[in-house]
Amino acid sequence: MHTPNYRTHIASSSSVALTPAESFAGNDARGLISEVVYSEDQPWMTQMVLLPLLQQLGQQSRWQLWLTPQQKLSRQWVQASGLPLTKVMQVSQLDPLFTVDAMVKALQTGNYSVVIGWLSEELTDEEYSRFSNAAEKGNAIGFIMRPTRASGSGCRPRTGLKIHSSLYH
Repeated sequence: MHTPNYRTHIASSSSVALTPAESFAGNDARGLISEVVYSEDQPWMTQMVLLPLLQQLGQQSRWQLWLTPQQKLSRQWVQASGLPLTKVMQVSQLDPLFTVDAMVKALQTGNYSVVIGWLSEELTDEEYSRFSNAAEKGNAIGFIMRPTRASGSGCRPRTGLKIHSSLYH
């Protein structure tokens, strides 16, 4: 069984430990980027972790942007998941290079509380830096979704938070 691997970077000057929703409600956090590595045959695990956060962020006046691979988000799934249908915007991605640029631009605008994009390859240091700077500028959360590789590269997170949960063990 594969468990999600999270690489998180919070751009903040505060040393107080807050949940992402609490910190974004105030002015303590300036941005957050998290890479979620998931198993494609067990998408429900990632949903269990991300949906509560997305539901909370849906209470903000800002949009949620989903840059999805080839499939479209189902209107029924969005409603059943408790996400605000009127605040969820989806763009089908055609090229991973477009996804990186689109995420950076969307994060820095400040129009989105969260930007979610799917990438097949690990981020370069330059891309990670671009994402972090854009999230900080736009006071937004960015989730980079990446499926696990069959070979299991064993790469380690740059820095950040490693989440262990008894739900997955």
